[in-house]
Amino acid sequence: MTKASATFGFKDVDASAKAGLVRGVFDRVAKNYDLMNDVMSGGVHRLWKDAVAARLNPQPGEIIIDCAGGTGDMARRFAKMARAAQERRGGPDALINIIDYNAEMIGAGIEKGGAPEITWTVGDAQRLPLPDAYADAYVISFGIRNVTDIDAALREARRVLKPGGRFICLEFSKPVTEALSKAYDAYSFKLIPQFGEWLAKDRDAYQYLVESIRRFPDQKTFASMMENAGFKRVTITNFTGGVAAMHQGWAV
Repeated sequence: MTKASATFGFKDVDASAKAGLVRGVFDRVAKNYDLMNDVMSGGVHRLWKDAVAARLNPQPGEIIIDCAGGTGDMARRFAKMARAAQERRGGPDALINIIDYNAEMIGAGIEKGGAPEITWTVGDAQRLPLPDAYADAYVISFGIRNVTDIDAALREARRVLKPGGRFICLEFSKPVTEALSKAYDAYSFKLIPQFGEWLAKDRDAYQYLVESIRRFPDQKTFASMMENAGFKRVTITNFTGGVAAMHQGWAV
């Protein structure tokens, strides 16, 4: 019987090995993860994340899953917005569940501080430790390309959402023009690993991150994968010419 394979950067590896390899990468970069995001994107990732939070529009009393949310960057946004809505019109506290496969990333997030609405759990996006129809919303930001089986993670996201729940994925994607794609490739492959070596003392980890972006499905392919997992009314919003994209769908 042929063993199942999975992508790890530009390599194809035994599927059973990928989770450990990815964990090793994020173990090494956890302490510098947010700093490197700022350096690599020139801070633009913050605008992308703000746009996702605005689209989500967290409300008092909602249960929100922030999957692969290790350092809490997105969860803090959600908590702040839900609390502002609560102050305007009342209602119970929101609950934001950060679930991340990597304990080092969770630890780095806890060190930065959280909010009363946030909980932290080490868990697998392909096997969430949550009941069916549990959450009002599920967000995964720059994390789904690192899972071993993207289809399984999408099905699991659909399982834990209530009917009418919303799914949002923010991920690096494919630039929409050839000129931008060439410029982005030149920047990514020449500079990002170098930044990793200078700032995080780990060139290989950032080489993997660049390669993993190139292996991720394009916008239309990923939208089709969402639909196959059971999401309806799937939409795509490109950021910075498709360097990143927000995919949204509904659990109906």
